Amino acid sequence: MYEFLTGLGQPWNVIEKLVQELAWREYWQLVWLNKGDAINSDLKNVQQPISNHLIPKNVVDANTHIQVVDEAIKELYDTGYMHNHMRMYVASICCNIAQSHWHQPSKWMYYHLLDGDIASNQLSWQWVAGTFSNKKYYANQENINKYFNSTQKNTFLDISYEEFENLEIPKTLLDTILIALHTKLPKVDKPNLFKNKKTLIYNYYNLDAEWHKHEDFQRVLLLEPSIFKANPVSLKCIDFTLSLAKNIPDLKIFVGEFTQLAEEVSIKDIIYKEHPLNTHYIGIEEEREWMTNVRGYFSSFHSFWKKCKKELKN
Repeated sequence: MYEFLTGLGQPWNVIEKLVQELAWREYWQLVWLNKGDAINSDLKNVQQPISNHLIPKNVVDANTHIQVVDEAIKELYDTGYMHNHMRMYVASICCNIAQSHWHQPSKWMYYHLLDGDIASNQLSWQWVAGTFSNKKYYANQENINKYFNSTQKNTFLDISYEEFENLEIPKTLLDTILIALHTKLPKVDKPNLFKNKKTLIYNYYNLDAEWHKHEDFQRVLLLEPSIFKANPVSLKCIDFTLSLAKNIPDLKIFVGEFTQLAEEVSIKDIIYKEHPLNTHYIGIEEEREWMTNVRGYFSSFHSFWKKCKKELKN
């Protein structure tokens, strides 16, 4: 991506902000690689205070009475997209205003996002809730009006930032619920696979149409029920994935666990890309494409970006 941007002939001062935004995703991925399943629990600090481990009903119902927030939640349901700033606003309302622990609401948002990324989603929610940052993130009504061109007044967010620490949970956020999230995987016949042919394994988080393009490989999209049981996504997300899969010629869909696929294809012929959800795969592992050569765990994005920026500028 960076090579593409610089290839346009734009100077660093023009593209730096965009590259920095892309670097956030890479940062979250490196944290996931180093912390593993720990990203599903409070990483640095314990979230306080917590009144529940559920999600406010009126957030799910798009009925918070913050007009642009409710419109954005409806748009999320309709399209699978939500503006990055709005994701932070919603997370702040859930975690820091309604005092819901971040984990359940984060799973609800990930479930609906077409561009959902587990590391980016979980760790961004933790950043907002103050469990992976030095302080909680708040946005008042004035801030929301400024960035979303609204003029709403007299809401529970229409206060100064100093008032947030002592704000009682608004009545509209008191009712909380537990949402049952399930993934409906496609019902497909087991594909006919060649036992001893080099096989590229694609999955929900790797549909790179350029991967070994024009080379003679057997190509399989593996959809593992266990992965989606732990990290459910909506039918809209599955349909979006299947539509993207059409960009890969002759891609065969295999719904089942890796161990079942390994019965159909020789282990020595399986090739896959490294990913935290692939640790149980056996075969030839290839590295993912990264923006830079910076690796390891960084306790803050600032320290990570400082090192990335030096490499990118050079």
